[in-house]
Amino acid sequence: MDTGPKEARDWALHHLRSLAWTDRAPQTVDDVLLTVSELVTNAHVHAHSHAQLVMTWDGRCLHVAVHDASATLPTQRAATDDQPGGRGMLLVDALTDSWEARPCPHGKTVIACFHPPARAQGAC
Repeated sequence: MDTGPKEARDWALHHLRSLAWTDRAPQTVDDVLLTVSELVTNAHVHAHSHAQLVMTWDGRCLHVAVHDASATLPTQRAATDDQPGGRGMLLVDALTDSWEARPCPHGKTVIACFHPPARAQGAC
């Protein structure tokens, strides 16, 4: 899906419902949606690019991948009082079980991994 933050969250929520995560892992759903929003926003603001969102579930990890056209990999930077932004990747790091950024021939892809709570794993 190639879209903005709100449409990306709505699309992700629809797919999380189809996996029954909204019933069995609501806190994880909130974390996924906030991460989607941050990564798509980063693509628009920092990469000056459209964002392409792909979500896959392999039975152990929900992979949230956002591709943009910039080759510059994201970094965590210290937040300062004089800048309103700069906390996105710190937030992504806190919300996800793991994340990584991979360079691609036409930009980069940032992939976040979410493990559902133990009680929800067998249900997906």
